[in-house]
Amino acid sequence: MRFKFVFLSLMLPLAACAGPAGSDVLVDFLAIPGSAGLGTIQRFAYTPYRGATVSRDLVPLYMYEGKRFYLHATRAGLKLSERRDHDLEVFVDYRFEGFPADQAPAILQGMARRHPGIDLGVAYRKRAPWGNLDAEILHDANNHSHGSEMRLGYSLDVRSGRLHLRPSVAMARRNSALNNYYYGVRGSEARADRPAYLPGAGVDTTVSLFAFYEMTERWRLLGGVGVTWQDSGVRHSPLVEDKPQPNAMVGAAYDFGSHKPYSEPGLPIHLKVYGGRATECNFLPAATFRCGSTRTRDDTRIGGFDLGRPLVERVNGWPLDFVAYIGVQVHDERGVAPASLQLNAQIKAYYYGFPWRERVRTRVGFGAGFSMAQRVPLVELQDQARRGRETSRFLNYLDPSLDISVGDLVGSKRLKETYAGIGISHRSGIFGASRILGNINGGSNFLYAYVESPL
Repeated sequence: MRFKFVFLSLMLPLAACAGPAGSDVLVDFLAIPGSAGLGTIQRFAYTPYRGATVSRDLVPLYMYEGKRFYLHATRAGLKLSERRDHDLEVFVDYRFEGFPADQAPAILQGMARRHPGIDLGVAYRKRAPWGNLDAEILHDANNHSHGSEMRLGYSLDVRSGRLHLRPSVAMARRNSALNNYYYGVRGSEARADRPAYLPGAGVDTTVSLFAFYEMTERWRLLGGVGVTWQDSGVRHSPLVEDKPQPNAMVGAAYDFGSHKPYSEPGLPIHLKVYGGRATECNFLPAATFRCGSTRTRDDTRIGGFDLGRPLVERVNGWPLDFVAYIGVQVHDERGVAPASLQLNAQIKAYYYGFPWRERVRTRVGFGAGFSMAQRVPLVELQDQARRGRETSRFLNYLDPSLDISVGDLVGSKRLKETYAGIGISHRSGIFGASRILGNINGGSNFLYAYVESPL
């Protein structure tokens, strides 16, 4: 059963790039209790705009399957039913469409940029021996396009030894607002080779084949291809190449979930409270203790809390635990800019197999996830402006840390699972290699101290 979770989670980014009706096929393949995983994929997509080059996008993958909540790469949702054969859910998902963030083709020069978006949606899933039926309704949540979309897809799961295949077909009915935003030309943008044009509503069709190979019990190699035929109204747009849109991906993932039934008692929730200051140190020197200065021009600071749920302890018998965190961070911009909030979500690994662990338990942690800021932090605005680069509220999040058991330090059994330590709160765009992160090259680092304890 474990393979199904990994397959689903890792195919989502391809589904999103394989056409507007792709991700409906692979959302929530089966709710496998206690699944969690990390991985990465490389997307290759022929964007529909005339003169555009092949889009290459590195997508980090963070996956979790809970009783009610799930995180499937770019999609997070709540399940409203506990039945396995059919389910109703609400979700938020990333839309990969939009003008290329770098080196826009000549046909798009002088036009207002069309941005990728965030969709809110509701979905119905049907699972049966004859295949899988998925239906979704989505609407633009950040008011870029004000568009809506209805999706209907069918897929079939085939297994041959360690190889797993999922052929699928899907259709998407897109309203006029959605198509006009991404593929239309406004009157103010018209020119001789680019007349004003509104494609209107239409139906797109996507055919895909997804596959993964079980290298070991937990490691998976992934791949997929897809082709989308856009509606004739879109294909006749002066912005668009009148041809099918092929896409592909390759990747790998590791599934470290416990896969325990939801009825079993879970591990306790942890509360982490922290505070810190901005640093001009780069990430690697700070993470390896070669730079620890917090002297910055504006002395901006952070404070916040995280709630953590242990996912699995002692992976494969090793002194290695994985914990999922979600938390709120407050940016104190010291009066230079308004204070703002930041939401962080991550999966974090802790290693504690040091020779002195019986005397003082010491953990080295490394977390990876996503960060959504209410406003771009001041230190990022200043740094990116100095480099002449773009900023983004939504970025990759890294959280390395080092801590020790307070109970071991003071000789208290009651505080054995309470830890005090230091860490780095890091936001970045993966060196401009990820479109989902705005193709941002740069970010911010904050050094902080913290205390963490089970509730």
